[in-house]
Amino acid sequence: MENLQSYNLPEEIIQLINERKSTYHESDLFLIGNSGYTPSEESILYDALVALALGKNILLKGPTGSGKTKLAETLSAIFQQPMHSINCSIDMDAEALLGFKTIENDNGNPTIEFVPGPVVKAMTKGHLLYIDEINMAKPETLPILNGVLDYRRMITNPFTGEIVKGIHTFGVIAAINEGYVGTVPLNEALKNRFVVIDVPYIQGEELKNVLKQQTNLKDEKLIDLFIRLSADLLALVQNGQVSEEAASIRALIDTCDLANFLPPIRAIERGIVDKMEDAREKAAIRNIAETLFE
Repeated sequence: MENLQSYNLPEEIIQLINERKSTYHESDLFLIGNSGYTPSEESILYDALVALALGKNILLKGPTGSGKTKLAETLSAIFQQPMHSINCSIDMDAEALLGFKTIENDNGNPTIEFVPGPVVKAMTKGHLLYIDEINMAKPETLPILNGVLDYRRMITNPFTGEIVKGIHTFGVIAAINEGYVGTVPLNEALKNRFVVIDVPYIQGEELKNVLKQQTNLKDEKLIDLFIRLSADLLALVQNGQVSEEAASIRALIDTCDLANFLPPIRAIERGIVDKMEDAREKAAIRNIAETLFE
């Protein structure tokens, strides 16, 4: 259980968070996220808490591996609300969002039953809904959610004809990676239904804390070198020399774990370099790694 006082929130917001905490069945306990998100700026987590407490939808915008999913899990932990997730793709359809019909056997008699999907589950149980990479979905699929995301908190299920209404604790968090292959810009009608929060890569002491907490690497000198590597990779990203994936904090965490058992340069090769497609990007990363880890 999170100590809400530690976030320096106004009493009114703390009261709203406590009021929005779901009563959940024991079987849903595993859906509550783990806290541990370390923001690059305190305002990121603070503003997300305030917006969600006020019943706003949140759109987390930032590069891959910057911690958007970890932030969503932290919000789930703080609110003590189970979180149902959707991983968007070009193939996602209404069934993936709302659910599907199936044939069940009832005492030897076949019956048609509706199996609810993540949207319907989150709405009817008053849980959180996390929509990852929302701009990977086909534009014609997302308008299904318009009523879910506005003040109505309501949708007519096309598979059952039932009107589904979200109870008051229902909340929505979405994440977006802009400019990536396969993504499409969100239309204004959809984007206007969200409060947008930028989630940049973390650096410096914040990154050091994350590496200490979320990796098995204990060597302080190595951790400091990996922080320098991260800063140098971010500089390459900002100069347009490598893609944002190179500076992913998720990839850096994997690399640090590998460095417990592999030489650092080989760990970087497996955790970061081999994820790149462009030979020039690979060469640029290798050059930095060889300079730092001689």
